[in-house]
Amino acid sequence: MTLTVGLDLDGSLESLGNSMTDLADALAATHECAMVRFRTSSRPRGAGETPVPGRWLWAPLWRYGRGPSLERLLAPVDVVHVAGVMIPPPRTVPVVVSVDDLRPLRSESRVHQRVAQLRRAASRGATLVASSRAASHEVRDVLGVGRARVVVVPPAVPVVAWTEGGRDLVVNVTGAAANLLAVIDALASLAAARGARLSVIASESVGQRVRALNPALVVRPRSAARDALALAYVVVHLSDGARFPSFALAALAAGVPTVARATPSTRELLEGAAILVESNDELVDAVAQIWDNEARRAIVVAAGVARARDFAPAAAARSYLALYREVVEGAA
Repeated sequence: MTLTVGLDLDGSLESLGNSMTDLADALAATHECAMVRFRTSSRPRGAGETPVPGRWLWAPLWRYGRGPSLERLLAPVDVVHVAGVMIPPPRTVPVVVSVDDLRPLRSESRVHQRVAQLRRAASRGATLVASSRAASHEVRDVLGVGRARVVVVPPAVPVVAWTEGGRDLVVNVTGAAANLLAVIDALASLAAARGARLSVIASESVGQRVRALNPALVVRPRSAARDALALAYVVVHLSDGARFPSFALAALAAGVPTVARATPSTRELLEGAAILVESNDELVDAVAQIWDNEARRAIVVAAGVARARDFAPAAAARSYLALYREVVEGAA
């Protein structure tokens, strides 16, 4: 049976592109499912996207699991997949919810609307999708849901071009500002000693703190992540583990050696491909070694390219197709 998948293109947290659009394209390329592309939070933006009648009216209700089901508003589908804050209530069609950001689930935010929203969705039979095994444990612990309600499928990592001639030391920061501020001077000195530029990709608030320390540093918004990667010679990935390390994996795919602080998720997803370190001192030393040692660099590049293939859109599409079939069969 050919499934018809309703895929919400809103909700992607990816700075390199819309991972839901990449997933939709990869699913369509399999010719094993039909696609109904729609948006719950914004207007259609491209050909082939299905408008959702009354979206502007229903969206505030969907945040709280109320309002009409998508089955009433879309062409017939066998399964609905959403990734954002809009989770329309199901009727008979099974719902898959990607949980790509753990920050609203962590201890300081457990009263956040997202926790109640996901608990409600799980109680109504939705399948929650975590991006790694480490993330799935955290989702289950915080929400108090059983193992059967949370599965692991990594999101699609956007395809990027091979980096040629880059000379920047690019630092990508997601929720690890303290680690960045602890090493920023050492990394700036390291880059300057090699005639390179230090480029930091960060949120606006973190960027302001970096500029306050060193106004000369290049700080880029997340929207410029793809441009920054195209100029990279080495990437440093600093994260609190709340988000899937898409930028690090994209860097590996682009042939850029990557150094990352070890977290449960980076160990699971990057170990053996990126260089993982336990401390800030180790991080600076690791960057220097991979910058200066061409033989070591070649080994790391080859391992990184091989690992990144596991997270390409085509790989994500195969995994999600298997999940869609499983939840549809379970609902039947």
